[in-house]
Amino acid sequence: MRAKLIVGNWKMNGSRAVNATLLEGIVAGLDDARRSATTTCAVCVPAPYLQQCEDVLAGTPVAWGAQDVSVHGFGAYTGEVCAKMLAEFACRYVIVGHSERRAYHREDSALVAKKALAVLAEGMTPIVCVGETLEQREAGETTQVVGAQLDAVLEALDTASVAKIVVAYEPVWAIGTGRNATPAMAQEVHAQLRAQLKARSADAADVVPILYGGSMKPDNAHDLLAQPDIDGGLIGGAALKAADFLAIIHAA
Repeated sequence: MRAKLIVGNWKMNGSRAVNATLLEGIVAGLDDARRSATTTCAVCVPAPYLQQCEDVLAGTPVAWGAQDVSVHGFGAYTGEVCAKMLAEFACRYVIVGHSERRAYHREDSALVAKKALAVLAEGMTPIVCVGETLEQREAGETTQVVGAQLDAVLEALDTASVAKIVVAYEPVWAIGTGRNATPAMAQEVHAQLRAQLKARSADAADVVPILYGGSMKPDNAHDLLAQPDIDGGLIGGAALKAADFLAIIHAA
């Protein structure tokens, strides 16, 4: 059985004081009586706070990572952060292709694939985000859109590397809108993604976690995580409150 993975995406939120309280609260809540050996948790934070995460979380059950990465190495790329820099802060995960990066920064799937390769080259795990907009869902294009986004990454990877990624399905229309995909709706897309992984590598399909990123909260986490192909969550707003984040981890 695949292990569960719960990842908090802080987006552009936080301060040193707020972060300290949040991180310490999460660690304190992961007591031995309620933590499962089959569940991993992590936080992906703004780059300025990676050192704080390393300082606070080293030696705890909580891993940490970044929210984006450059496709370039060192060089004249003002404002960019390369994979080697992230690795220096002991990042375990790096989010690539988040819907906000695709929408606000016009990142296409080819660029997302290059970012995934850059992350893997430094021994970190890319969390590859895929998802459709409301317009695409209403037009019946979910299968094609999500499938093409994942295929762009899978085609760039060798077989061994496919097993080293995490996939996150985030229906854009269900993020911060008050609209939620039902567990059955989410499972349908997760099953499609699992089939795509299997077509590329049966071994990878058995081990690659597929996370749900459509506004998972304490009150819907259990039902979503009970679906056979939903292996965890990429958590937005609920990850900014220790109690809510812990409730989702415990549901896993």
